[in-house]
Amino acid sequence: MSKIGEKVITVPASVTVEIVDSTVAVKGSKGEIITQLPRAITVEKVDTELHIKRTAEDKQTRSFHGLIRSLIANAVAGVEKPWEKRMEVVGTGFNVKMQGVDLAFKIGYSHQVIFKKVDGVTFQVEGNNKVIITGADKQKVGQVAYQMKMIRKPDAYKGKGVRYEGEIIKTKAGKKAKAA
Repeated sequence: MSKIGEKVITVPASVTVEIVDSTVAVKGSKGEIITQLPRAITVEKVDTELHIKRTAEDKQTRSFHGLIRSLIANAVAGVEKPWEKRMEVVGTGFNVKMQGVDLAFKIGYSHQVIFKKVDGVTFQVEGNNKVIITGADKQKVGQVAYQMKMIRKPDAYKGKGVRYEGEIIKTKAGKKAKAA
């Protein structure tokens, strides 16, 4: 029995949920998210609560039960208060600036790296080395943050690169430490 799938989702007054056939549309002040339902999963709206039910007991349906509940709960939370990821650029001379709606990274390459705006996600720069990524869709915010990190992964020897704020990078000692 799915413990996560059985939990009830409470819908705030500022969020509207429309259930049509096999789609659930969640609308709020910060955006709209549409979730497709697998064929054996149903959603019932009772007053201000959503109940996720499954009509079959096979392994795949049981695994989708908790997943769909989490996706809908994240959508309800995201359209009310956007999800946020914080990134930092670490390294001597490394920085990031807004260039219109895009981001321009100077991270040790011979050229600036331009990170294009993604629909449903907004960027904000704090200082010259911190980026805040916000959006209603938790998956999209996380994906954009990961793609930003892959522009220049943190170096294993000095820790330079793009990383999540507060992320701890284990650095290697290098040749000097081995000889001593």
